[in-house]
Amino acid sequence: MKVYAKTDIGNCREENQDNYWVGELDNSAIAVVLCDGMGGQNAGGCASSTTVEFIKERLIKGFRAFITRNQIRNLLITSVTAANSVVYDMATSDPEKAGMGTTCVAGIIYNERAYLINVGDSRCYFFFDDNMQQVTKDHTYVRKLVEKGLITYEESKTHPDRNRITKAIGAQPFITPDYFELDVKKDDMLLFCSDGLSSYAEDSKIADIIAASPVSKCCDQLIDYVNKHGGRDNVTVAVVTI
Repeated sequence: MKVYAKTDIGNCREENQDNYWVGELDNSAIAVVLCDGMGGQNAGGCASSTTVEFIKERLIKGFRAFITRNQIRNLLITSVTAANSVVYDMATSDPEKAGMGTTCVAGIIYNERAYLINVGDSRCYFFFDDNMQQVTKDHTYVRKLVEKGLITYEESKTHPDRNRITKAIGAQPFITPDYFELDVKKDDMLLFCSDGLSSYAEDSKIADIIAASPVSKCCDQLIDYVNKHGGRDNVTVAVVTI
């Protein structure tokens, strides 16, 4: 397995509030943690960096040889929910950090299986056998409207509340993250990203770029594309090849 990752401030922001970590666990697994912070001044960056570092430390400490599937699931869920408590306490105890929060998408790829978790609208895509699938589900107001049939998917792209998040780390004292598991095999790929990518590149365009780029250049090519077609947000991308 190999992993590549990159973050970029974009064309319009004064600060990059995205943060990420990728690394090996016990020389047999790859882990990814990617967060997109929200909040005024430096608060969003504080929320995302705190979450990334907290989850990173929990995963490194908790992962071990011969870990079971259920133990990995519990490790991811408890790491994210504990990070939520840490960020929420920071946001409620410091007036300058009031209202801060962050999205989070994270995963452990181990023994031909991907264990994935998310809060907010940062995503994980799965590429397999020339197919592309969005695994995670955005925790957004417009996704709820689409699911209820109140607006179409096309209308959701330009809806005035399209950036409204319904769930974020640090926004509430307790959260329930979404959790997913996938079987993976040689030549499959996982793409983790903040909405700085998904907001400015259609899924079909992302798939085209992935297909046309060497794996080591995918992150660069995706970020270059969104910066040439808007780039009004921070953008972070991580790619794991099996």
